[in-house]
Amino acid sequence: MRPDARAYAEVIGDPIAHSKSPLIHGFWLNALGIDAEYRATHVTPDQLARYFEAKRGDAAWRGTNITIPHKQAALDLVEDRGDVRGSIGAINTVIRAEDGALIGTNTDVGGFYAPIAGVDLDGRHAVVVGAGGAARAILFALSKVGIGRVTILNRNVLKAAALLASLGIKGDAIPLGSPLPPADLLVNASALGMAGQPPLDLDLAPLPEDALVYDIVYAPLETPLLAQARARELDTVDGLDMLMGQAALAFELFFGAEPPRDRDDELRDLLAK
Repeated sequence: MRPDARAYAEVIGDPIAHSKSPLIHGFWLNALGIDAEYRATHVTPDQLARYFEAKRGDAAWRGTNITIPHKQAALDLVEDRGDVRGSIGAINTVIRAEDGALIGTNTDVGGFYAPIAGVDLDGRHAVVVGAGGAARAILFALSKVGIGRVTILNRNVLKAAALLASLGIKGDAIPLGSPLPPADLLVNASALGMAGQPPLDLDLAPLPEDALVYDIVYAPLETPLLAQARARELDTVDGLDMLMGQAALAFELFFGAEPPRDRDDELRDLLAK
């Protein structure tokens, strides 16, 4: 690395303007006094291969987080030393190894699970909306904590059913827009409800009063799904919890330091503005 080359990491996606990852990583870098930066870079699907090829020769680059729609396609462009393909089937983080190789991993699993670690899901029924890269990580996490059954709502029912089968999860796949079953956990693992995306139109009436509603969308932070859940006084988890959780794991991989999680309340206030 040139003496004047400042270390950096970034997040890539299409779109990317909504991403709050630069604020999160920038906050932690500043708090720890680390001389590095974190950027948001717009990368379209046809640019993805060229992006990673360029990064192989950029010694200042520490890695990247990956968001919609690249979490599965990126697996073909980097090394998969942890067999993420065989377990989750999608990556959200790529780091540069000491030998210079670009290695894919997934911090979405830990980021999703951290806010609900105290919830007993053993043998319970979950509904997951979506069957993309984020859904794969979420389903993998649920499979590891003993979820009893999962119903996936997705436009492509065959794709959703195949995803359940690949992870060995009991359940069923039904078309998006179908009535909800009375589940213990509802997770929106899709982009529906995000600013600039179609709304997620669900009637939460079938959910029992002790159900938990978890929306991974964070722009806007108060999604219509969460607003409806709170109106029913259901427990909720918003998208910032997962975003900050997965970011913390990635930050340590990129910069070799644990982020100051004792300042999470301060960071949430910043992100909510």
